[in-house]
Amino acid sequence: MNASLDCYPCFFIQTLKTTRMVTSDEKKILQILKEVSAALSTIPFNVTPAEIGRAVYSMISRLTGVEDPYRKVKESCIHQALSLYPKMKRLIESSEDRLMTAIRLSIAGNVMDFGTGSSFDLTRELETILSQDFAISHSREFLKALKNARTVLYIADNAGETVFDRLLVEEITQPVIYAVREKPIINDATREDALLSGLDRVSEIMSSGCDAPGNILKFCSDEFLSAYNSADLIISKGQGNYEALSDEEKPVFFLLKTKCKVVALDLEVEEGSIILADARQLKRE
Repeated sequence: MNASLDCYPCFFIQTLKTTRMVTSDEKKILQILKEVSAALSTIPFNVTPAEIGRAVYSMISRLTGVEDPYRKVKESCIHQALSLYPKMKRLIESSEDRLMTAIRLSIAGNVMDFGTGSSFDLTRELETILSQDFAISHSREFLKALKNARTVLYIADNAGETVFDRLLVEEITQPVIYAVREKPIINDATREDALLSGLDRVSEIMSSGCDAPGNILKFCSDEFLSAYNSADLIISKGQGNYEALSDEEKPVFFLLKTKCKVVALDLEVEEGSIILADARQLKRE
């Protein structure tokens, strides 16, 4: 999906929020805002929000000299999620449908997103999503694809959410490759975050080679593209990955909560909706 005009104010808000995490120098922050503004005017309009985000956060990192401003935030989110892991595991084990409960919990973890500027109450989110209706549910297609799959590629989104992803991976009997970002961007999951969340115990962790807040294929490594093209089932978590992969004609299933109106409009749902969508089915509807 392409960016819209509504994305641009969001990029300025993200820039301001992120730079204030690493410096209190208002003059420096203003200069960074000016440079981001100038850079945005040179980026083609017909690209994904994730690609614009890649350029913006690369600038912030270069101008502040801080590669991972969200490092402590990510660690905090992971520890918070790990503290809930035993409770969530018990919910799955006592559920009448373990797999769908794990899917719902995985989507609940998608609220841990600092790129949208929204706050979240994780405990309340768990309670809501366990009973919330899906705005889009291609669960039959997903179950069929999973049953027939020999290999599963799981594309990660945010740190902290990684623990919720682990719950779903543990319900999948096939080998799973868990793909993370090549290097820090916002609070997106890297190899370090996946290891802290215990994903190495249940999957093979792989870097996608991409450094954008969404898995943009042209920026991915040959190793990842080989895994992507050969996977029988691809699970894509979060809005950024949806933005990057929504036009794909592959067995991609999007798991996410819509947290901004641009993504909600593209999916033709309300903000706050939960989604389990088959990329191929979306194109037919």
